[in-house]
Amino acid sequence: MKGILVILDGLGDLPNRQLGDKTPLEAAETPHLDFLATRGEMGYMYPIKPGYAPSSDESILNLFGNDIKNISRGEIEARGAGLNLRKGDLALRVDMGTISSLGEGKVVNRRAGRTLTTKEAKELAFAINKIEFSYKFEFVATNQHRAVLVIKGDFSEKILGNDLTYHKGSAREIEKFSECQATVKQEKAVHTAKVLNEFLILSYEVLRNHPVNIKRKKRGLLPANYLLVRGAGTEKPKLKKYSNWVSAHYMPLEIGFSSLSSMKNFSFKYPPLKGLDAYENLWKGLKKASKHSIKVIKRNLKKADYCYIHIKETDLPGHDNKPYEKKEMIEYLDKTLFKFLARTAPMKKIKVVVTGDHSTPCKLKGHSDDPVPVLFYNGEIPKGKKHFSEAEARKGKFGRVFGKDLIKKIGFLK
Repeated sequence: MKGILVILDGLGDLPNRQLGDKTPLEAAETPHLDFLATRGEMGYMYPIKPGYAPSSDESILNLFGNDIKNISRGEIEARGAGLNLRKGDLALRVDMGTISSLGEGKVVNRRAGRTLTTKEAKELAFAINKIEFSYKFEFVATNQHRAVLVIKGDFSEKILGNDLTYHKGSAREIEKFSECQATVKQEKAVHTAKVLNEFLILSYEVLRNHPVNIKRKKRGLLPANYLLVRGAGTEKPKLKKYSNWVSAHYMPLEIGFSSLSSMKNFSFKYPPLKGLDAYENLWKGLKKASKHSIKVIKRNLKKADYCYIHIKETDLPGHDNKPYEKKEMIEYLDKTLFKFLARTAPMKKIKVVVTGDHSTPCKLKGHSDDPVPVLFYNGEIPKGKKHFSEAEARKGKFGRVFGKDLIKKIGFLK
């Protein structure tokens, strides 16, 4: 193996009072990341461009040299969830969230408080799939509040979903929703938006009266009473191929991306959420992801040229304003995954890159346009100890880079 790319989702952050005006990465004790940084270079990356707060799909696609304008998240996630699609089928990413009412247009919580158990999500999905509708469709609950929806037919992807957060190329959260809208004055697009709005109304009626949600409200929990949809797609995305890569992905977006990019992906079944503590579940997932990533690298040291690892859990504390949790997750990864890489990379002469897909500052509770730090281990002779953090990365000799240029700059295309 020549190189390993590790993406820590939502890695970038801003100074936080709770951490003594440090970012979670800056405050974290990371001796193994620092070992790699000391023997390499640091810099900073704009995943798309300055002033743009990207979503994960945009960042990943751009990072691997794809045109983000013509590729939909819905198509990628639906394929990552194992659904079979034909040209014209409408695929969407879904969050099972909480709204006040259809008429008010207010999103109370787009993730139903992160307390929707795996069992509850499957029960709600089962009920949605029983809806009598004029088109065939499939609704699949994937992880916690996340799901995918595919409506079969001949539809247009030139529509906007009902989640206003994702209407203007910014992932900063807006607590409002609207009807889905056509983005062009074409009959097919207008029809597609109309069909989707009809389905969302029907699903709302099913969800708000479902026994799962009635029980949740009695327990003081937020009901998962509405489907927030985005990333409409109707055609199989054409992505650049990376057949000499392996990947260790376990979320539908990254699984779908790997498959469409011709990477050989190794996955695992994510631990189900059984109780109310979403972070207990996330920690189980993080520990499993770290152990799984190490196993994938070990098994493919002589079989693949490059490996792409994506760790999702580090993003969630940013959305929930939990800087200590984010710091602790980074420290755990340093003691496990990066300890392994610090020992293996020098011995096997493997280059290692560690960065994020976007910044998710805790105090903003959403994605921002801040650049993400980049660590590039290349076996350089140390010239003084370095600490991997946003501030030090800004001063590193690797310098500034845009997402679309990173893979080429580190030489992972050779």
